Amino acid sequence: MSGMLAPEVLVLGGTGNVGQGIVAALLEAGSPVLVVGRDPGRLSALQEQFADEPGLETLLGSLADDGSARTVAERVARRRRPLRAVVDAMGGPYNRGRVLDRSGDALLQALQADVMPHVHAGRHLLPLLRGGAQARRYVVVGGPAGFKAWAGHGETSITMSATRMYAQVLHQEAQALGVRAQMLEVSNPVCTPSNAANACIEWPSALLVGRRLVSLLDTCTDNRAIVRCDTRDAELPRGLLNQEWPPPFSRNTAGTA
Repeated sequence: MSGMLAPEVLVLGGTGNVGQGIVAALLEAGSPVLVVGRDPGRLSALQEQFADEPGLETLLGSLADDGSARTVAERVARRRRPLRAVVDAMGGPYNRGRVLDRSGDALLQALQADVMPHVHAGRHLLPLLRGGAQARRYVVVGGPAGFKAWAGHGETSITMSATRMYAQVLHQEAQALGVRAQMLEVSNPVCTPSNAANACIEWPSALLVGRRLVSLLDTCTDNRAIVRCDTRDAELPRGLLNQEWPPPFSRNTAGTA
């Protein structure tokens, strides 16, 4: 036994409707998962939901401001288990209404609440992935409102499109750190228990989105900044973190220092 722990995937927004599907798919694929959230009740509910999964851990923390995000990153950096990937699945509820009926201050507040947590997370968590022996990934999960204006949800279209552009900038800047940063863009609304009665057949389930995320972390060689996810991506993932750990290269060179 080497005593080394298999690397984990850090999930932000793992207590949300889509985030729970991502957590389920990662655990299904054999990956240890660390979920960061700011609501103790929702973290406890997630632990109860996956009570039979020893690979799930939770961490109470917030990405709402720069200082809180720094604290989260410091706590993650002190963990014994190495970090393989960060999945940013944060997202708030869609706000209905016309942008023309909202004040500039209201839109500014929406940008602060919906966009800036992604910026704080990227600033403090992405650097934790550099320098690893294996390829490290930073994935932001985006929705359909980011590339096409949604009637009646203009505010969400604006904030999601800003996050989409942020992910593309992050993709460029992360290359200098040896990290692949991408956005997994979900092309349709996601079918969840709350909207299942009215869902269209082409809407993916949260678990399907999670499985597409797993394939992106595991076997995907697509290095575009934006990678799409739709109902054609329902194939089960293959082998994430079912590899030997530490990698054979690490074992072979461990005694040469």
